[in-house]
Amino acid sequence: MTTDRSSDLLHFRAAGTSLVLDCTGPRLPRILHWGADLGDRPGGAEDSGGDGLAALARVSLAQLVTSVPDVPVPVSVLPEQSAGWLGTPGLSGHREGTGFSPAFTVRELHAPGPRCLTVTATDDPSGLALRIDLELTSSGLVRQRAALTNQGERPYTLDALLLTLPVPAHATELLDLTGRHLRERSPQRHEFTLGTHLRENRRGRTGADAALVHAAGERGFGFRDGEVWGLHVAWSGNHRTFAERTNSGVSLLGGGELLLPGEVRLEPGATYDTPWLLGSYGRGLDAMAARFHTFLRDRPHHPKGPRPVTLNTWEAVYFQQDLGKLTALADAAAEVGAERFVLDDGWFRGRRDDRAGLGDWYVDPQVWPAGLHPLVSHVRSLGLQFGLWVEPEMINLDSDLARAHPDWILSVAGRLPPEARHQHVLDLGRPDAYAYVLERLDALVTEYAVDYLKWDHNRDLIDAGSGPYGVGGVHAQTAAVYALLDEVRRRHPELEIESCSSGGARVDLGILDRTDRVWTSDCIDALERQQIQCWTGLLLPPELMGAHVGAPTSHTTGRTHGLDFRAGTALFGHMGIEWDLTRATAGERRRLAEWIAAHKRLRPLLHSGSVVHADHPDPALLVHGVVAPDRSRAVYALVQTATSVQAPAGRVRLPGLAEDAHYRVAPLAPGDEFHGPTTSGLPWWTPEGVELSGRALAVLGVQAPTLHPESLVLVEARRLGR
Repeated sequence: MTTDRSSDLLHFRAAGTSLVLDCTGPRLPRILHWGADLGDRPGGAEDSGGDGLAALARVSLAQLVTSVPDVPVPVSVLPEQSAGWLGTPGLSGHREGTGFSPAFTVRELHAPGPRCLTVTATDDPSGLALRIDLELTSSGLVRQRAALTNQGERPYTLDALLLTLPVPAHATELLDLTGRHLRERSPQRHEFTLGTHLRENRRGRTGADAALVHAAGERGFGFRDGEVWGLHVAWSGNHRTFAERTNSGVSLLGGGELLLPGEVRLEPGATYDTPWLLGSYGRGLDAMAARFHTFLRDRPHHPKGPRPVTLNTWEAVYFQQDLGKLTALADAAAEVGAERFVLDDGWFRGRRDDRAGLGDWYVDPQVWPAGLHPLVSHVRSLGLQFGLWVEPEMINLDSDLARAHPDWILSVAGRLPPEARHQHVLDLGRPDAYAYVLERLDALVTEYAVDYLKWDHNRDLIDAGSGPYGVGGVHAQTAAVYALLDEVRRRHPELEIESCSSGGARVDLGILDRTDRVWTSDCIDALERQQIQCWTGLLLPPELMGAHVGAPTSHTTGRTHGLDFRAGTALFGHMGIEWDLTRATAGERRRLAEWIAAHKRLRPLLHSGSVVHADHPDPALLVHGVVAPDRSRAVYALVQTATSVQAPAGRVRLPGLAEDAHYRVAPLAPGDEFHGPTTSGLPWWTPEGVELSGRALAVLGVQAPTLHPESLVLVEARRLGR
């Protein structure tokens, strides 16, 4: 990993990625290249002659054509209309109608660390100062953020501050994600044509329909092939991403926070900071995702120990909480090997359904006359951690808190927004509301020594006005939630927190700076989860995705699946249980215990390795797995999602192994049992398996067993000779 500098041209390199910056002249930096590593001397012979990267800069200059500005238009990381850019501007705002088009002049370039650049610039006529931080991380991610300061004597209204990353002309196809509650992370593809493809989220949370990663790539790119560039906005409130291609030959990805009208009004001396914008390049989606995964795993606060197998009580009891029932459920959880017991919604004052109680964060004495202590003591006597569900950002009108403080509800003056799930949003931008919630959370975690909070957020922010005049409040709400999480974690450093938001509606790297996993979806149907977990994996590694074994018949879809399919799907995430085990048969509990024991054996690999997918031509057959960092071992799932047109199943490739190494490939218990429309066995499907090179497994593959739809098997590859 190197950083080369020749004059004001910079070349950052890390993990197979190059980032070349042109910082010449007084204007903001331009990115000449973001993508594949260019090597030690991309400028050729000139590198040794002192000109360094000048040749790259020269070959990047476009010709002038008719009916365009008479000088080349530089497109900086913050595109400026004052430089001639007529696409989406990086900065939108004004000072009572003036200062709408600044022209920033760079005052200082500073390198605060390896592969880092801080740019400070000003536009004196507009009274604005700008700081841009740019970094190429050790995993090959590009990170950018900006800060805008009002140096004038009058307020400045900020409408947008967006940063961009360029992509090459051969990135001709776009991929992003959409979805809804119970069907998050649904991919959509289309051509990258001229114009702007804009994804805006105005839900006040990341959103079940969020783009998650906005990607551009070579036509037909898949998980293993084709160059691809992806962008993510690390923010949990309103945000936008876009892909833009102009007829002047510029293609870029961009994004940032989406601000409500008048939401950020900078008083003299005030500063607005953007969220981090992260870009990842790779050959194939797996390589692009791996950079995000490595970046997350390199964080000092990333979960380091084994991720505890978690039983959550929601789909077992819903609101019908009873000490006898819950202690029996805890006994069953311990029997099958669970390590954490989480009491879900319904424990607090007045909460018998979802119409009342939110905001009254006191244990309900009618249901729990001795508090939660008897349950907590029993759970801990079984060797289990104790977790608790909360929804601190929400309030029911039928609550003591709402009756005492109706002004604490996010709303536009004089009217309440439409209810969702019979609840409203508590205005945490108000210091008194914030202090109340912090005190209640601190008291609960302290009294019960809570190990884990399932932190929920069950509605969008609609008409989200704050204060007596109802000014836009989403930005302040998001910042307050971050501050609240930070303070709770400061007071309780051993506490783990899950980001849950109607399932997977708050999944982003802003919230994951402060939490330890996400609840990937409220839908635990294993067939739906195969897709949801796959595409959430574009951003998150498996250990951050809650993946639970549900009841035989899904509570959200009505589908019925066998235990092996349900458990084999949950195996590849942060495994847990969302099932009334007191109703399970003894045989079901024994089989579930086998799967949980297998997960515990495999989680050092599953939660540290590289996630891989085979681009299989049969859409009814999915192949995914995890390969150890040293490529000594891998586990793959062969998943039959529907009935295939062809039978037998044909060969499947097993990617990610060391090409020149040899492996023993064999079925892996308990995922070694399969049923299908076959009349003969599969010759290699034995405990001894077969020996093949990593290259043969990636290029040729192995004959897959023909499976009934909605079932799966596991395959293990172990390197020989070590």
